[in-house]
Amino acid sequence: MNIWVDADACPVVIKEILYRAAQRTSIHTTFVANCYLSLPPSPFLHGLQVSSGFDVADDEIVERVEPGDLVITADIPLAAEVIEKKAAALSPRGELFNKENIRSRLNIRDFMDTMRSSGVNTGGPPPLGAKDKMQFANELDRLLAKRKK
Repeated sequence: MNIWVDADACPVVIKEILYRAAQRTSIHTTFVANCYLSLPPSPFLHGLQVSSGFDVADDEIVERVEPGDLVITADIPLAAEVIEKKAAALSPRGELFNKENIRSRLNIRDFMDTMRSSGVNTGGPPPLGAKDKMQFANELDRLLAKRKK
């Protein structure tokens, strides 16, 4: 298993959890972004800088992900693509995307996009809170423990 992080929009606090998890479990974790990322020194942490552009980082993750890998992303279309490739997708808020829930999440995303396009201010997600951070850490630990079995 490798962990792939859609790092452009990943909150710093989630990156820090991933740094510790990679070190603790010896899992190679790659942070994909279109800008330079400073990572702590570790043989398990890798940065992959891609060119700027719409979905360039997402496309790179989809190209490299393999069955059994884990992708950290809040991007619903990216999550759908990695699930199709038999990888897992986890949001920075700790929501595990899967075959059962990704279709409805895509529909909601598309509906909200249509609303925004028609001028409706839908707001954005609330700031990441302590509960979200804990939910992410717990779900990540559960996924990593499952990997050991």
